[in-house]
Amino acid sequence: MKSKILGLVMLLAITAVLSACGNVKFKADYNYEMQEFEHVNQRNETVSLESLKGKPWLGMYIFTNCNTVCTPMTFNMTQIQEKLMKKGVEDYNIVAFSVDPEVDTPEVLTDYLNRYNVPDESKWNLLTGYSQKYIEQYAAKSTKLIVKDDPRNDQVTHAVSFFLVDKDGVLVKQYRGYDEDASQVPIDTMVVDLETYIEENL
Repeated sequence: MKSKILGLVMLLAITAVLSACGNVKFKADYNYEMQEFEHVNQRNETVSLESLKGKPWLGMYIFTNCNTVCTPMTFNMTQIQEKLMKKGVEDYNIVAFSVDPEVDTPEVLTDYLNRYNVPDESKWNLLTGYSQKYIEQYAAKSTKLIVKDDPRNDQVTHAVSFFLVDKDGVLVKQYRGYDEDASQVPIDTMVVDLETYIEENL
């Protein structure tokens, strides 16, 4: 009798967990309107905030001469895309703003991205074609994140956050894009958030 009761309790507990998983709702943490922009990507295509509207996108700040965080950040983004592909999620873009635009021409950005096993390059937009001062100000105004050139060397200080921008061009989430302990990067959370947002809004 006790075993039957215990079995029933376990069944109810599992049902409750599965029900909770099925009722995940997207909840925005931020409401930062992204400033308008129009830049070129690694394919020499013009990309603007307006052209990205209609689909959500994951953004980040990187540069090709980075000798610390950019490589693992870019790798982490490829892992996110791989998981999205396995789930059949397609209506999104990935946007990386170069924080070293004088060095990072479209050709250099193409070579950089070719270092990675990118599941679907067509969704990636590595942006350049603006000044260093511009991207520092843009990051501060639009994403409230730091980008700062280091005059002592060829490195640029920048935030290691990933950010989710909704289909209307509003930043709604921020995540850790890099950590020395890779397990602390919430890749699965980002995948679920993007998938849930798309299911509810597109």
